[in-house]
Amino acid sequence: MPGVFRPRALASGGVIGLAAPAGPIDPERLEAGRRALCERGFEVVFSEDITERRGYLAGDDARRADELMRLVDDPAVGAIVCVRGGYGCQRIVESLDAARIRRAAKPLVGYSDITTLLLWQARVAGLGGIHGPMLERGEGFDAEALDALCESLQGDDRGRVLPGRGNARGVVEGPLCGGSLSLVVASLGTPWEIDTRDGILLIEDVHEAPYKLDRMLQQLRAAGKLEGSALGIGVGALTACDSAEADAPGAEEVVAEVLDPLELPRVEGLRFGHLAANFAWPVGARARLDSDSGALTFLEASTIQETASPPGAASAS
Repeated sequence: MPGVFRPRALASGGVIGLAAPAGPIDPERLEAGRRALCERGFEVVFSEDITERRGYLAGDDARRADELMRLVDDPAVGAIVCVRGGYGCQRIVESLDAARIRRAAKPLVGYSDITTLLLWQARVAGLGGIHGPMLERGEGFDAEALDALCESLQGDDRGRVLPGRGNARGVVEGPLCGGSLSLVVASLGTPWEIDTRDGILLIEDVHEAPYKLDRMLQQLRAAGKLEGSALGIGVGALTACDSAEADAPGAEEVVAEVLDPLELPRVEGLRFGHLAANFAWPVGARARLDSDSGALTFLEASTIQETASPPGAASAS
């Protein structure tokens, strides 16, 4: 992932703008999430129509794209937290202005369907982001994970360690990339296609049967995104991905079957993804993957304490 600039850190007591670029958010869960962020000292703002619902989308494409760009352009807003995944980000990326997003250099937070925005932002706008918790769990926030997100927003997560289980294939260092496996695979052949070159690929997913995980990993391998490209792989939560059939292989068994022959350093069981304790990690920042001890360590913070504009400017997509 060459040339990805890290976003600016959110100031203490700064303003967080909420966005719904994908699926609709329940108003009660929105309010619970707003309170949780306010209790940590931030001001939270959002549009009056953020809870709009149009089938499986949070309003039409224009509403969702305009909402996101208004937060990008608002000088009072220091960071943008997406409220929910679901589906819809792929429908709006062509309406976003990459140059304005890069100049604003605001941290964008989300996971699941927001993987598309994080991949697009890194590849087209040249700007990193934060793969982290949103507001869809309402009162079900994990306090430790939410505190970790706040540290990431403020640039205080350098040195954070996410423990897991390693495959004893050594230690690698490189920028982090990835997200929801299904969205990572969906990026292939698009302008925001994932770039795993000399990077550490992190993947997770939810409600994907083992054979689907197999198929998606095989597609990444065939597309040249694994061996000879990625330095190592970190696996987060594979939530509700096991088959109900008693004799079917489990999700972790399938992942191991596909990835073991590649001989890449791998750490599994990392605490991120579709689970309550969804710990934030910095897209585009450097990290160390230690498959001997089973740990992922952030070598760079998610955001930087800097007031200058990012170097260069990406053209709008």
